[in-house]
Parts: sequence; C-alpha cells; structure tokens
Amino acid sequence: MSNKAGSFLWNLRQFSTLVPTSRTMRLYPLGLCKTKIVHSNWNILNNFHNRMRSTDIFRYLFQDAFILKSDVGFQTRGISTVTALRIDRLLYAKRLFFDSKHSLVSVDKFNGELKKVNLHHEVSSEDVLTKETKPNRISSRKLSEECNSLSDVLDAFTKAPTFPSSNYFTAMWTIAKRLTDDQKRFEKRLMFSHPAFNQLCEHMMREAKIIQYKYLLFSLYSIVKLGIPQNTLLVQTLLRVTQERINEYDEICLSVLSSVLEVMEPCKNVHVLQMGFRILVDQQVWKIEDVFTLQVVMKCIGKDAPIALKRKLEMKALRELDRFSLLNSQRMFEVLAAMNHRSLILLNECSKVVLDNIHGCPSKIIINILQSCKDLQYYNLDLFNGLADYVAATFDVWKLKKVLFILILFENLGFRHVGLMDLFMKRIVEDPESLNMKNILSILHTYSSLNHVYKCQNKEQFLEVMASALTGYLHSVSSENLLDAVYSFCLMNYFPLASFNQLLQKDVISELLTSDDMKKNVHKLHILDTCLKLDDTVCLKDIALSLPQLPRELPPSHPNAKVAEVLSSLLGGEGYFSKDVHLPHSYHIDFEIRMDTNRNQVLPFSDVDTASATDIQRLVAVLCVSRSAYCLGSSHPRGFLAMKMRHLNAMGFHVILVNNWEMDKLEMEDAITFLKTKIYSVEALPVAAVNLQST
Repeated sequence: MSNKAGSFLWNLRQFSTLVPTSRTMRLYPLGLCKTKIVHSNWNILNNFHNRMRSTDIFRYLFQDAFILKSDVGFQTRGISTVTALRIDRLLYAKRLFFDSKHSLVSVDKFNGELKKVNLHHEVSSEDVLTKETKPNRISSRKLSEECNSLSDVLDAFTKAPTFPSSNYFTAMWTIAKRLTDDQKRFEKRLMFSHPAFNQLCEHMMREAKIIQYKYLLFSLYSIVKLGIPQNTLLVQTLLRVTQERINEYDEICLSVLSSVLEVMEPCKNVHVLQMGFRILVDQQVWKIEDVFTLQVVMKCIGKDAPIALKRKLEMKALRELDRFSLLNSQRMFEVLAAMNHRSLILLNECSKVVLDNIHGCPSKIIINILQSCKDLQYYNLDLFNGLADYVAATFDVWKLKKVLFILILFENLGFRHVGLMDLFMKRIVEDPESLNMKNILSILHTYSSLNHVYKCQNKEQFLEVMASALTGYLHSVSSENLLDAVYSFCLMNYFPLASFNQLLQKDVISELLTSDDMKKNVHKLHILDTCLKLDDTVCLKDIALSLPQLPRELPPSHPNAKVAEVLSSLLGGEGYFSKDVHLPHSYHIDFEIRMDTNRNQVLPFSDVDTASATDIQRLVAVLCVSRSAYCLGSSHPRGFLAMKMRHLNAMGFHVILVNNWEMDKLEMEDAITFLKTKIYSVEALPVAAVNLQST
C-alpha cells in the first residue's frame, strides 16, 4: 500500500507544473500578499484533497512561483482576498492567461505554440463569489501629469497603492527632471522623510521578481537618478534580481539596461551585471535592429571592453550606416569616445553627414563632437574648418561663453581658425565688461598657446583690454592663477606692469614655491625670469628672481639620425656642427652651426677657438620639431616654440626648423637640398657649393 501511495505521489509531483491550485491571499494596504486560508477549487485537486486530507503535502507540491487570478474573488468577514495560482518555474518564461472557459492557456515565447490545460473551476454551493473591488491601475505618465511634486506621488501611493510600484518611482523621476537644482534638493529631502517612502521601497523589493523586466529596469534607473544611495538594500536587491533575470531582455530592455549601467557607480554587483551585459551583447549584437539602441549599447559597453567586442559592434554599425539619421551621425562621435574606439571609417563618414547638414546644428552637438575628437585623437581638418566657419558665419547669435568653450576645444586639438579668433578678439575689445576671472584665464591660455596675436592688427588693443581686466581682479586672484595669466602674457611677448609687480612680491613667490604643484610653478617662473632678461619690451630687467635650479632639458630619446647624416654630407663631416647643445636659460637645440662673416662658409668647431669673435657672424640653431609644435594643418608655430625662437634670436642664433615627419619622407639628395636652402642665403649658394666641393 505504501508503494502505491509513493508512486501516486511521484506521478502527481510530475504534473505539478501543469496543475495549479488556488490559495486565498490576504491583500494588505501595501499590496503585500500573505497566505490566510487554503482552499482547493480545481477538479483534479478535489480528489487529492479528499484522500490525503493534508494541506502540508499540498503546499509542498505547489511551492513555486505564483500568478494572480484576477477574475475570481472571495469576501469573508470584510477581508478582501484574491486567488493566486501557483505554477512551476518551468512555465515562468511563458505568458499565461485564461480563456472564457476558465482554461489556462500557455503561450510559449520561443516557438509561439499554444498549450491549453483544462482547469475547470467548480464552485461549491458553500462558496460566496463576489466581484473584487480593486483600485484602478494608474500609469507613470498619468501620475507625473497629475502630481506636481515627489510628495504628491507618495501621497497618491498612500491613498490607493496599485501594481506595479515601479510606476511611482518612474513618475517621481519624471517630475524631478522638470525641477531646478534647488527644487530637486528640497523635494528629495521631503521624499526621504515621507512616511510612505519606506513602505514603497519595501513594496518595490517584493515585486522585483514578478513585474515585467522592463519595469524593473525603469524603476532601478529612476531610483538611482533620484539619489537613493547605491549601497542601500533596495538598490542592491534590484541589482541582484536584474542579474538573475537578464535573459528576459528585449531591445527596449537592452537600451534601458545600458542607461542603468551608465549612471551607476562601480561596485561588485554592478561589475557582475556589466560582465553579464557584455556577454549578452556579444551573443545578440547581430539581432539588434534599432540604430538608437545599438548606439546606446555601444556607449555603455565600457572603455575596458574586449577589443573583439568593440570591433564586432563597429562592424554592426558599419552595416547600418545607410540607415543612420543625422542625429545618429552626430551621436556617433560621442559613442565611439565613450567606448574608446577610434573607427576612422565611421568617423569620416559621420563627419561628411555633419558637414552636409551643419546649418542649424545646436551648440551642444558641436561641443560634444569636438570633445569626442579630442578624446579619440581624431584630427579632421575639414571637419574643424567646417564647424569653425559655421560658428563664424553665425557669430552674432552666439553667446560669448559658448564661443569661448569651442575655442578652448579647438586649442586642445591644436587647431587655429584665424577668422573665428579675430571675431572673438573684436567682441572682447568691444565688450570687456563681460569678462570674469575664469574667462580671462581661458582666453589668455587659448590665444597664447595658439600664438594668435602675432602680427594681428588689433593686437595691442586686445592685450591692453585683457591686462586691464586682469588688473581688476588682482585683489582676489590666487597666486597660481596670477602666475598662469602672467605666463600667458609672456608667451605673447607682453608684460603688464601691474600684474608683474603683484606676482613678483616675496610672499606670492614664496607661496608658489611651497605649493603642491611646485615643479610646474618653478618651470613657469624660470620662463618668466628668462623673458625679463631677453625680451626687449620688458621694463623690469633689474629684477632678479632667486629660484630653484631647473633640471636640464633632456635631449630626444631618439635623436634625428637622418638630419645628422644630411648635415655631415652637406657640411663635410661631423666636425662642422655640434649635436645636443645646452644653452643658458635651460634651452636645448638639436644642432649648432657656425658661419663666417660672409655667411657663405661653415667654420669647423676646431677652428672656432682660434678665430676671433668678429669672424663668426652667424650662429645657426637647427631645431627638429614634431607636428604638435605647429597649429594643426599649418606651419604656424605654437606659443612655446614661438617664444623659444624669439629667445634664440635674442641670443644671436638664426633658427632653422626641420619637420621630422617631412624629413623622414625625403630622399637623401632632396634632404641635402632642403637644408642647403635653409642654411645658406640664396645669393651665396653657388659660392657655397664650390667651397663644399673643395673641402
């Protein structure tokens, strides 16, 4: 008999996935369900209940996930109850609903098959069937429209809580986005102190495993954006449930999950979720259909993602290139910068689209594009010129702050647009009252770094305006900011007395030499001291600064061997030039050449000591420079190189610039011809050629 009973129980357990039971659940005001009374109302379970007469076995057999059967309810002694159906976890990934005959219909998500399980519900004469009264479900959009504050949403939850609770958090974040920063801070304080807030959080944690996955992600995103600390039980619980249910994704969920990961701070659970997200994207990348979703996923994938995954996403984006809208093309720069992946094909194609539709482009888009180009080290001269031309053409409608920010980004890229910078200088001269200390420092740094004021028509007027504006802040400016401003003036060969006198005070110098950034300050002070001694326009030549000794400027780790070989062939041997020469004021030059008074013959260094000083008329300094020493796409030297050339000229040198990247491309004969034209004057070339042949 016991064997038969055991066999029967085993068979019944196998059918537990298909046969649900009903439980009468008590619905509390917060929506939390607790088992109150257990009844069995299904035919297939009546016999079992009569035979076994044990609710313990009944609970054991059907202890899996439940769904709510909303069309059946009981009313007992004023207690509102709902009937919940238990189903096995194997059916969790399927949609369940009831047809008109009270049969349970299972819709398989994966193969689309319909499976019907006959579960005829026989109601005994002892049961009293009534319609359950429930609050109407309210959407997050309606909540956000009807409520004006976060507390209003919590009040609505207190009056009639509805399922799911994620709608309340989503509505609160929607309302918070409409508020100012001060209003947000005030409303968040009220939210945290509201008596229903903790209840809503508990409700959300209990619903996390049964609400739709997208609502779970919406609520997690809203909770984080509302400023609820990430180390709270609420956030960590939602993170864990999100990890467990990650396979329930669709394209909307991928997009929302990307946004969630983007706003969350690093922690253990976030890292695990990030790893799972990358695995999911790697498997499903080719199934993503929406371009916007693809870009959101790419932006969230992380800079430290495997290069193979980045290339796979790049290939997917290239496949969808024909479907890119203008907004997609504009966003692609920011997306690639976020994943730290420089795809030249994508960047070039998107640059063309941006330039073709440049008119009406918002300032925010332009700033994002330039910032992304800086992060990716993407230098597209056509793109930069097109953007600068558009800003210059619409200059009158731009705010000073926006144009300055664009100029700062151009300076970071090493790009100098003459027309736009001239217009900005004109605006500054006309309206100097609009300058604050931060703007003054940024303008001085930008114009000195790009060496723009050199030979400008309104150079003196612009520099006077900037010096006057700086003078107005001398009583409040910090020592380091004052040093930065004066250093920028030195690069532009301009020396305002008021600013210099303030900087050269002993207490200011002492503060600079004891600050955390002492090395940088000492370097700038040495340059200031060099300018006081070498520049002709300085009126403070008698001032001597006592500064720590600077380390010698290190020669390049890989000296230009080709230039040395060309000079040796051109001049007749290595005895006619000197390499890696260190000069006073911590300057370094790559090669030094000495010539006679007629400037048509190079003197060997062995004869220089015996020659009189009057015989040596020309000292030649050869500097091997990289692309970064010039403004992008031009031969215009940047600020430091221009100052170094000015100081070398003051020390009696004729400066020759040799571009490393151009020299590497030249054949030996072309390289010799190039340096010959640089070293000798045009009229002296025939004589020099004869002298070289004789040596």
